[in-house]
Amino acid sequence: MNERNKKMELLGSAPIPQALLALGIPIMIGMLINALYNLVDAYFVGGLGESQMGAISIVFPLGQVVVGLGLMFGNGAASYLSRLLGSGAKDTANKVASTALYSSVFIGAVVIIGASIFLEPILTMLGATDTIMSYAVTYARIYVLSSIFNVFNVTMNNIVSSEGAAKTTMCALLLGAVLNIGLDPMFIYALDMGVAGAAIATAISQFVSTLVYLIYVFRKKSAFTFSIREFAPTKQMMSEILKIGVPTLTFQLLTSLSIALINRAANGYGDAVIAGMGAVTRVTSMGTLVVFGFLKGFQPIAGFSYGAKKFDRLKEAIRTSTMWSTVFCVAVGLLMAIFSTQIISAFTDGNTEMISVGVKSLRANGLSFILFGFYTVYSSLFLALGKGSAGFFLGACRQGICFVPVILLLPALWGLNGILYAQPIADAISAIITVLMAAQLHRELAKSAAAIQTNAQ
Repeated sequence: MNERNKKMELLGSAPIPQALLALGIPIMIGMLINALYNLVDAYFVGGLGESQMGAISIVFPLGQVVVGLGLMFGNGAASYLSRLLGSGAKDTANKVASTALYSSVFIGAVVIIGASIFLEPILTMLGATDTIMSYAVTYARIYVLSSIFNVFNVTMNNIVSSEGAAKTTMCALLLGAVLNIGLDPMFIYALDMGVAGAAIATAISQFVSTLVYLIYVFRKKSAFTFSIREFAPTKQMMSEILKIGVPTLTFQLLTSLSIALINRAANGYGDAVIAGMGAVTRVTSMGTLVVFGFLKGFQPIAGFSYGAKKFDRLKEAIRTSTMWSTVFCVAVGLLMAIFSTQIISAFTDGNTEMISVGVKSLRANGLSFILFGFYTVYSSLFLALGKGSAGFFLGACRQGICFVPVILLLPALWGLNGILYAQPIADAISAIITVLMAAQLHRELAKSAAAIQTNAQ
């Protein structure tokens, strides 16, 4: 059996636990390493001082906005591609993959140029203080320009995952992450380049990941051709991509907005508070990226099963993914809550204010993280099934619909504690909404399954 047929068998007929592990674990490991190098990045920069640590915390949401463009086309295409492969529409799938890739790179380049031109006003809007600004500009000029590689990587990550080639995604992420971990101390300290060194290390690492995907394409390992001749953006195709892609981009924008709002709220409390909240963001991203990575394996199985009308298989995939992700979130959430002091202390040379702020926030975020697996399974599921509106609403809850009112209101009523506990409160509200929407979805799936069974008889 050739490699492409093996991928289709994995998506369509392999036992669900085996398929989830085969597709999810490689991406999960890659994203774990990716999150780890973000932590290491913050660790080494944190040794330079609170203002430098605050600088990369300020720039972080800007990078996420740029990466969101790759997610818009990549994740939007991935959902559609899984369903196309499930229904056997190979030629259309080739055109969708090619159109998504070239569109993301072009639009990404336009946005990056615009962000570079208006960099300082953007950093001010994101909450940079006078003492942080010079470091933030130095870091961002390099980091933002090199994000074009990340736009390509994120798009390919999703497209390649949709065809079941999870190991390729793992290799690309793993190689880039390990390289970044090795280059950080060399550029930051050995070459005495400070925050600029951290940005250069990240740029080189992202470029190497890009090379991995290019080799995969040129060696014709992919189920898709990625030919420029197949760039054919029809109205129907773009509608399918964007109905999932726009909600995905919105989630990414909301993530950036939530971090920016936290930074702006913390602005009046000083660099130490911004740095402390930045450390919490990096630590919690370790857990969230692992869950997202695992569910990158779940999504093509769900989309393929739904497209092939295999509802029993879809139900088993949902049940297994929910159980596994929740067990992980409980374990990681408790570790963050119990060892919050030791974790935050690693990001500073002993600034007591930064430690105090970070510990309180990480402890609360650790406890609310227990709900994250359940929430993310269903926000991913709606998108995998092509239910863009529902997926948009649910995905926007945690860091948008629920979070924004909380972060705008709570600090005025509760001071600094309102900043520290805003995300956990939003998490709890989002989990309640997820329960209600999940119940409705399962009723719809049960009706569809019953209708197919009746027609078969």
